[in-house]
Amino acid sequence: MLHRTYRPQTLSEVCGQEQNLITIRAQIEEKRYSSAYLFEGHRGTGKTTIARILARTICCDHPTTDGPCNHCRNCRMILEEKTMDFIELDAASHNTIADIKELINSTSYLPSILPKKIYIIDEAHNLSKSAFDALLKTIEEPPEHCIFMLCTTELYKIPVTIRSRCSIFTFSALSIQTISGRLATVLDDVGKKYELKALETIAYQADGSMRDALSILERCLQDGDNEINEDKVKELVGIPKLSYIEEIVESVL
Repeated sequence: MLHRTYRPQTLSEVCGQEQNLITIRAQIEEKRYSSAYLFEGHRGTGKTTIARILARTICCDHPTTDGPCNHCRNCRMILEEKTMDFIELDAASHNTIADIKELINSTSYLPSILPKKIYIIDEAHNLSKSAFDALLKTIEEPPEHCIFMLCTTELYKIPVTIRSRCSIFTFSALSIQTISGRLATVLDDVGKKYELKALETIAYQADGSMRDALSILERCLQDGDNEINEDKVKELVGIPKLSYIEEIVESVL
């Protein structure tokens, strides 16, 4: 999957979201992290990716303002999912009060390997009301060794009481130029030719989501051709050729 293969591993690889990156880099430089973060905004724009990068940075033995080294023991333990000090919960399928109580109970234990216990709750807006209520006290007064990161595309579903206790980062939709530029980098890396117009068409269809754009691109690559052109993209996503539209208009006139 292209969106997994080309998922950014450092802040310099993240496309767009410049204002968020400035703030995060400042926190890294000062080593002053919040106890709770809320990453909210458009789908496929890097919320969970940046949460993971920040989590590794906080625990990294040799962090820089670009993020984690991704080579030290702590970074490898997180990347390879070999530590219980880093927990990522998918609230789309684990959204009950029982799931959150289990998570909260684990916060009473000190980290065994990493310097902090870090919890990422993805799709946080799916948590039930009782689950949010159970989480509130821990978010409000988290143990010193714990950091929470919530990711959501639907901020209005997150209770105000939770929001008020988090550092909120808003992720906007990515521009067509940003997306098409990233697609060009990916195609250069895999050795495929392309038309710039084709990449702009993919970016337009992705509606500001890098993940969606990479998914469309992957479908374009599956036919084995060495070139991505505009006609192929339009046929794949169901956009009629301009010549067809012109013929219809002429016929109507």
